[in-house]
Amino acid sequence: MRFDGTPGVILAVTDRKALREVICCGWADVAAQRPVMPELLFEIGSITKSFTAIALLQLSERGLLDLHAPVSRYLPWFQVRSAFEPITLHHLMTHTAGIIMGTELSTEARYEVWALRETEAAAPPGTTFHYSNVGYKALGLVLEAVLGQDYGEIVRERILQPLDMGASSPVITHEIRQGMAVGHEFLYDDRPPHRSQPLVPATWLETGTADGSIAATAADMAAYLRMLLNRGLGSRGRILSAESFELLTRPVIAPDDGAHGVFYGYGLNIGQVDGHRVIGHDGGMVGYYASVLADMDAGLGVVVLVNGPGSPEEIARTALALLRADAEGRDLPPLPAEADLLRVERAADYAGFYESEAGAFTLLAEGERLVMEIDGARVPLEPREVDYFYVDHPAFARFLLRFERREGQVMAACCGPRCYLRLAASAPPVPDYPPEWDAYPGHYRAHNPWFSNLRVVLRRGRLILIEPRGKEHVLVPLGEGIFRAGEDERCPERVRFDTIIDGRAVRLNLSCCDYYRTFTP
Repeated sequence: MRFDGTPGVILAVTDRKALREVICCGWADVAAQRPVMPELLFEIGSITKSFTAIALLQLSERGLLDLHAPVSRYLPWFQVRSAFEPITLHHLMTHTAGIIMGTELSTEARYEVWALRETEAAAPPGTTFHYSNVGYKALGLVLEAVLGQDYGEIVRERILQPLDMGASSPVITHEIRQGMAVGHEFLYDDRPPHRSQPLVPATWLETGTADGSIAATAADMAAYLRMLLNRGLGSRGRILSAESFELLTRPVIAPDDGAHGVFYGYGLNIGQVDGHRVIGHDGGMVGYYASVLADMDAGLGVVVLVNGPGSPEEIARTALALLRADAEGRDLPPLPAEADLLRVERAADYAGFYESEAGAFTLLAEGERLVMEIDGARVPLEPREVDYFYVDHPAFARFLLRFERREGQVMAACCGPRCYLRLAASAPPVPDYPPEWDAYPGHYRAHNPWFSNLRVVLRRGRLILIEPRGKEHVLVPLGEGIFRAGEDERCPERVRFDTIIDGRAVRLNLSCCDYYRTFTP
């Protein structure tokens, strides 16, 4: 919690038979200094996807739908531009449809799914993992079309009530808000987050879509895990047949994003930990993050819910390792050492003098530390990902510092549009680029609490889209004003610029969501 600036955490542990413990830490509401309590609801985000998959499998058992039928059989208006075979329910359930992730342009599903007709599938269905929230939104609409009920009613009747999860809600509405922990985010939404930034209440929103709309207590989520640990058997009987449970947890595709397990099934990550089969999922909402893990061999499960910045998946993995050791009669493994926030592997790789038209700085390797000397100040660098660093200095506030290598050697450091060459490094020639690209760089915003803003920079002849957290996407030209957001040809995400006024694009469309140029840099 110290490392991440986490306001509150609730953790529940269970075995196959019963809830073992619920542990509360921190604040449910930072401003009011209200502590986390067991009865509070937390939003579970994408863990909802496994609930959606279970409901679909239930209908499949009854012969009400075919998981391998085209989505258009149940939603005749569902369209995606494609040169490939039709997209099926199975493809959406496994994130292998080749469609966009979705930008949460609406808290209601129907228009966002309808807008898929303006996008194009980038790979044959079933061949590539590309996580898609909008795909699960479509699956929720399929459930509604088949049963003639709202998604929330379906989940409540078919899963929550049979599992005695009566404290939880299948949809997030104003009616449950007072019973929820307050979600928190860092004050700044337009730059890399850091625990030194103040926490503020997150933007509140209502949602009832099948990709992430459940608010639950930790104890109720432990009941859900017990059903998984018992292979579809709940406290009142079977939620899923044995055959359907096998389908739910069958490895289908190997994700390559580093975030969704060794394999993905139907709404669940699937992997191995210490020789044990472990299934689960993480979830993220605006101001809430969650993780559930179930050790299918040891019969143990962990729920971790947080109401702000945090690492619930790391807490869950540690808790599961402790539980497993206790169950096997082994000595408990040591708790992870408190992270050394400034430790840099191979710090000497980065040391040197860097210069650009915007200025210069020196990096010094001091043991396992990397220190920047700039304008008379000494600033330690905090590593984020490989070759990405957070620099607590006004000149680097809006972007991470990213290092570029050639043949393994660090050659340059980039921060937004600026590129600082390392002393003695030869600069590659800047490629020519179309003059109309000069209209595109800038800061763009949308009224979208999930992904509120982004920046586009022109760096050494290439357009780059940079997310607030620092992730970069090279924009690959596909046509007039249209780009692919990423160099992987299988990526379906598209960026379009239009409305050129006084030589500057005023609007940017990212995968169907409009962003507008704003006045801030």
